[in-house]
Amino acid sequence: MFGCIAAGRPVQTNLNALSPTQYVLLLPTSPAQPLNHLVVFLLPDTSLPPNTAASVYIQLSPSQPFILLGAIGNEKPSAIFRVKGLSAAVPAEGEVDVDDMTDEGAGGVGAGVGNTSASGAGSGSETTISLGISIEPLSSVLASLSSLPSTIQSAQTPRTATPAPGQLVLAANKPPTILTLARRIIKNAFNYLSSFAVRADVPGQGVMDVVPLKAFQDWWVKFERKVELDPGMLERED
Repeated sequence: MFGCIAAGRPVQTNLNALSPTQYVLLLPTSPAQPLNHLVVFLLPDTSLPPNTAASVYIQLSPSQPFILLGAIGNEKPSAIFRVKGLSAAVPAEGEVDVDDMTDEGAGGVGAGVGNTSASGAGSGSETTISLGISIEPLSSVLASLSSLPSTIQSAQTPRTATPAPGQLVLAANKPPTILTLARRIIKNAFNYLSSFAVRADVPGQGVMDVVPLKAFQDWWVKFERKVELDPGMLERED
């Protein structure tokens, strides 16, 4: 159901199933073969049960607890996690040092993670890291992600509207339908053109509000320009 790519290594899909909802993959590391980034993804033609998501964890050694990295789901079937430098810097209450976990988000599960780093440099010898994936109710996954320390959440969120790596994307973020876009365009045109309406006596139709053709032409030029400068304008409108 799941696959993993460690930078510089072959794709791995042979995760061990501990249960129908829990999977683990062992990743040997050493100073000669460090582990810097992980890509976790759903295999093609597979999907999670409705209203669930997959939490992604990492364990730096068998004697240490798992650390939450983020999550993937049907709406976001893959994510990239930076694990280079992930080490013992886990202060009280499971908070991970922001400098060690830039952008990808992490939260401690249980106690701290000792002095082993994801690159294996802490001991200078080969280390086996465990990647854990757990299928959980969507509400539980979102609660875990939202409970990350505020400093970590700030580091997760980039300055643009693009979700941070590992951040779960909900179905509510799907693009609007063609009908919705059409309605927004019409609304934009109506709001602009209504200010140019004048009362006129139209032969055969009586007195009514009319809009000069030039006003429509001006609206179209301005609307095109706004869309060119901000392609996502219509997606953000109500």
